[in-house]
Amino acid sequence: MSQPDQPTVAIVDAYSSASRLAPVLRGRGHTVVHVRSTPSIPAINAADFVPGDFAADLVHRGDPAETARALAAHRPVAVLPGAEVGVELADALSEALGLRTNGTALSSARRDKHRMVETVKAAGLRAAEQLVTSDEEEAVAWHAKTGGRIVVKPVRSAAGEGVQFCDSAYETRAAFRAVLGQDNVVASRNDAVLLQEYLFGTEYYVNTVSVDGRHHVCDIWRTTHIHANGVRDLLDGAHLMPRHGEVQDLLVPYALAVLDALGIANGPAHTELKLTPDGPRLIETGARLCGGSLPTLVRTALGESQLEWTADAYLAPDAFLDRAGEPYRVERYVASIGLIAPRSGELVDYPLLPRVRDLESFHELRTAVAPGGRLRRTVNDFTIPLLVDLAHEVEEVVRRDHGSIRQLDGEGFYTLR
Repeated sequence: MSQPDQPTVAIVDAYSSASRLAPVLRGRGHTVVHVRSTPSIPAINAADFVPGDFAADLVHRGDPAETARALAAHRPVAVLPGAEVGVELADALSEALGLRTNGTALSSARRDKHRMVETVKAAGLRAAEQLVTSDEEEAVAWHAKTGGRIVVKPVRSAAGEGVQFCDSAYETRAAFRAVLGQDNVVASRNDAVLLQEYLFGTEYYVNTVSVDGRHHVCDIWRTTHIHANGVRDLLDGAHLMPRHGEVQDLLVPYALAVLDALGIANGPAHTELKLTPDGPRLIETGARLCGGSLPTLVRTALGESQLEWTADAYLAPDAFLDRAGEPYRVERYVASIGLIAPRSGELVDYPLLPRVRDLESFHELRTAVAPGGRLRRTVNDFTIPLLVDLAHEVEEVVRRDHGSIRQLDGEGFYTLR
């Protein structure tokens, strides 16, 4: 149970970047309770969870009413969504307990990628043409009718898992079969496959926090992609952008309209979109924090991040509303760069890593595969072996060092056996 003199906050699935929320909340004098949406923590998140951050760890067994009763005994003042897999349960619990919530009416549209895009279109926003189906022949016929390149992916997933770009019927069939019936990383099975038109353009992230429909833009990122290891548009890096600019001023109104369409009136959101020749188009929105290490890297650049804004939204909404809408100022330019392993094997060493550490803007190294571990050929976010965070007062230094990392990366960067 929580301490009697401290208010309690609950986090549903405090994994990925949400694992960093509990220390922020505890630092503000709150006891934190954890709620698992699944009995077992997903394998990809096991290393993120910090049991010592929580006064209790409640396990959801499938009945939201039962879980709400168990949580009510801790008298929480707020229920926050953590990782993507917990968004719907957080909606249900916060609504059941009469706390600040996005409600359950549009929960499925905030998780199901097909419903998400259709909901956004129904609100009058332009988005990709798409089809969801469990029929392989229907999928192939839709590609033939649509023409050009399409994207095949799970209806529910994360971090690029199962996403494939297809230029032919042969590729569409193979991608369809690779997705349908498979278990995905967000604890569900792919009972159908989503096909969407391919959107040409640069991909961006717009990270926000909201209170009662008032949205604040915490940070905006431009991503870079390369064609490698047989994967088109493999994520290569993300660079923090200033709050305002020609591109940002096109992206933000569209992104905020997406939040309104999806009923994201409270809490954090991570919106991925592309700026096409015809304007912004939605890739997807998560009603939760931006994943990975980006929120903590934002602190380096701005002094505060989506983590602090989320705490304000739930614990100090009046203070949030007093500052919401103020543009952030970049004190240091930052980027997160992923190394891309060309093949799989047992990792002996990263022989060129000292040259990365010597780069002028080197800030921090995040290791997914250490020497002695199993290196996997990089095909999505889950198979990136190293992330290098860069930070410098001069943006061009960060850009230059990104290029240097990409030049160093390759066969010679890895010693395998």
